[in-house]
Amino acid sequence: MESFRLILAILGIVAVVFLLIKKFETRTVLIGVGLLLCLAAFDPMAGFKAFTDNMVKAGLIKAICASMGFAFVMKYTKCDQHLVRLLTSPLKNVGFVLIPLTVALTYFINIAIPSAAGCSAAVGATLIPLLMAAGVRPEMAAASVFAGTFGGVLSPGSAHNVFVADMVKKSVPDYTVQEVIKVQFPSAITSLIVVLIAMSVIAIILKDYQKGTNFSNTNDKASTTTIEKTNFLYAMMPLVPLVILVIGGTSLKNYPFLAWTKMGVAEAMLLGAIVSIAVTWTNPQKITKEFFSGMGSAYAEVMGIIIAAGVFVAGLTACGAIDVVITWLKSSNEFVKFGGTFIPFIMGVVTGSGDAAAMAFNQAITVHAADLGFDQATLGMAAAIAGALGRSASPIAGACIVCAGIAMVSPVAIAKRTALGMFLSVVVIAFFVL
Repeated sequence: MESFRLILAILGIVAVVFLLIKKFETRTVLIGVGLLLCLAAFDPMAGFKAFTDNMVKAGLIKAICASMGFAFVMKYTKCDQHLVRLLTSPLKNVGFVLIPLTVALTYFINIAIPSAAGCSAAVGATLIPLLMAAGVRPEMAAASVFAGTFGGVLSPGSAHNVFVADMVKKSVPDYTVQEVIKVQFPSAITSLIVVLIAMSVIAIILKDYQKGTNFSNTNDKASTTTIEKTNFLYAMMPLVPLVILVIGGTSLKNYPFLAWTKMGVAEAMLLGAIVSIAVTWTNPQKITKEFFSGMGSAYAEVMGIIIAAGVFVAGLTACGAIDVVITWLKSSNEFVKFGGTFIPFIMGVVTGSGDAAAMAFNQAITVHAADLGFDQATLGMAAAIAGALGRSASPIAGACIVCAGIAMVSPVAIAKRTALGMFLSVVVIAFFVL
């Protein structure tokens, strides 16, 4: 009977991968397969309990929903576009260097605008036409933006950062998102360096830069930003919560007047939205409406995946698969770091989403990290960045499709240029960072 359940669990995993590749809705797939596995294991209530338990995780709901609310406010006020224009204005006429500069710039903007697709739209609308006009082929212009969309792993509002912090809090009550980011920082920066080098080498090999050629002439549909003039104060608004959290997360013994900055992610995002009202002189009613619309979207889209992943993990647990894997990893824990990196990476590539794989892995395996000889935050963030790197190598990722639409090229041509850097980054993390 136990063997039969394990076979069912394996079939369930295969079914999830297959259905996600076929672009079925992620939450539906995870919940549906999870419930079927629970039913097959004669424990149908396990799936429902996992659903309701994940619905009310206060730490996740506060931080994730508030972060998305703030993102909606920035989009409504166009402060995100002002930030992009401010940072991209000096990049004209720098030649080949524009390619790695675009990757790095998108990466850091993605920290302030953690949505990969949203960041691609905001940055790509300005930078892709700029690169094309400067002599960069449309495929590489789009790939340069897409390659930087894993910078959100360093964002305090990232769902994975909040999730891992919430998980660690069970054993370390005062653990914060800022501390999770410190754990993630070496992997994130190392990956950025690897991707910058790989993208530059690929651009040289494929001759994607041709000085003096204006590729934008062949693409009349390439869009540009709607912002004609940069407002510096507007451009600073997306950075307000980040600055508050960075200051609040440092030692304030010598600066007691900054003690008020020690606050949670949700409070920082709310304060940022309030400051944006004063700076942009936008109707507070509009800002409030956008903020709550963003919160609702976050619960539906981000929390929805966390809830659905929990149901799927409950199905695997009911079948005994999780116990078998944990037992095996305890006796072969040298494989833990490879499972925590390559599995989310591959899932991210084939499904176009790094969230589902990383969330499922963290809920199933990372909670037992101590028993496997690993720190929870270290293993959890390794899975998170591996999933993000996999998504940034996938031709079916939403961010890739956005960039392809702006440049009017094939998503596959974009992914061909980003895949090597992302794969090498995961190899470096798995073999040298963890």
